[in-house]
Amino acid sequence: MEKVVSKTKKATPVAETKSTTKFSKETYIKWYESMLLMRKFEEKTGQLYIQQKIRGFCHLYIGQEALVAGSESVLRREDRVITAYRDHAHPIGRGLHPKYIMAEMMAKVTGCSKGKGGSMHIFSKEFNFFGGHGIVGGQIPLGAGIAFADKYNGNDLVTLCYMGDGAVRQGALHEAFNMAMLWKLPVIFIIENNNYAMGTSVERTSNVHDLWKLGLSYEMPSYPVDGMTCEAVHEAIEEAVARARKGDGPTLLEMKTYRYKGHSMSDAQSYRTKDEVKEYQAQDPIEKVLATIRKNNWMSETDIEAAEQKVEDIVAESVKFAEESPFPTPDELFKDVYTQDDYPYIDDENKIE
Repeated sequence: MEKVVSKTKKATPVAETKSTTKFSKETYIKWYESMLLMRKFEEKTGQLYIQQKIRGFCHLYIGQEALVAGSESVLRREDRVITAYRDHAHPIGRGLHPKYIMAEMMAKVTGCSKGKGGSMHIFSKEFNFFGGHGIVGGQIPLGAGIAFADKYNGNDLVTLCYMGDGAVRQGALHEAFNMAMLWKLPVIFIIENNNYAMGTSVERTSNVHDLWKLGLSYEMPSYPVDGMTCEAVHEAIEEAVARARKGDGPTLLEMKTYRYKGHSMSDAQSYRTKDEVKEYQAQDPIEKVLATIRKNNWMSETDIEAAEQKVEDIVAESVKFAEESPFPTPDELFKDVYTQDDYPYIDDENKIE
């Protein structure tokens, strides 16, 4: 079969920031340190996967960090976040220490899902991070359901529901969109459009190339966003959060972003050119934030080196913690499992008719 290679995609033009002084020094430094931690953690994750210390599937977030950093600078810790299986950066942005994520990926009992979930099923009740879901699009109705629970309970909390560009072809999205608008649920649907559903471009899988337009058929406020820029992400999320907290319902945001690595660690990336990747790397969100910091003299070179060392130390601590943690014991198989005492086909714990 002839191999199909996409033509080089043009990177989305970078939108001009409205004001270099709109966001504070503290916000920029937080963005920089948070994104740098996500990036270094993911780079180390890739190395450990090659060494076979991490098994199963593994999907890296490198290049997309502005989506999480720009969103989290708006959210409260009590707000809810749910995503798909490219899920390591989101809980880091929420505040979960990376050592619990690394332990989970190494299938250790100290992991945030007790070593039972692995790379695709990160979870943290403490930080209101609801996964990590391996079924494509499976998190979309769940995100709407979480938002429904908060509205039902009279909370003014917001749910951010992330999905990949491939997930928008799932029928559950349309059911969730319809109900979210009908009931004015406080949910923000975020399409992380990195141009490829696994290895297939949006242009080859969807008649609608501007994915944000999918929300318009439900009269849902829907917008495209420069997902390579923290400022643009923050502003879009800020507006959508304010709308949700007021009780005006959901918003759909198509965050135009890019992943520098493959869909997963087993991806040969034969569907795109090296020039295309380099073009997007030239828009790197970490470098853009760092350029603003330097321009305003908010950190000296010594401060920047100290921040980098701090991140390196956290990543090293995470690896050490994970490697020294034990694997789950066999009895863990029978824990955290829902059971029904009067289930008709089970006589006892070990016998099935």
